[in-house]
Amino acid sequence: MPQITVDYSATLADDFDRPAFARALHGAVVEIAAAKPPACKTQFRRTEDTTVGPDTEGHAVVHVTLGLLAGRTDETKARLTEAVLELLRQHVKPAGGLALHASAEVRDLDPSYRKFEN
Repeated sequence: MPQITVDYSATLADDFDRPAFARALHGAVVEIAAAKPPACKTQFRRTEDTTVGPDTEGHAVVHVTLGLLAGRTDETKARLTEAVLELLRQHVKPAGGLALHASAEVRDLDPSYRKFEN
């Protein structure tokens, strides 16, 4: 915990500093949601096809989902999503006039959540 997934349009591959974003995001999650640094895990999933409204050209999407153990207040979750959006502004610089659509959400992990480490 936390489990972080970042879906992003393939057109952003060269315009999204993913390692720097992940480091900054982990710091924000530690500060805002009291996570432990070694527990922060982020997976990036590149999506090849993006459509916004009727358009398949000229748009790029980044969506960040943070799964946290239950117990954070709505205010904490809102602070965290606002921090994510600010970090995306800093680390995603779309070239070629792409319109960037960025979003984030925090979800409580299901009570069935378990993990192991080797």
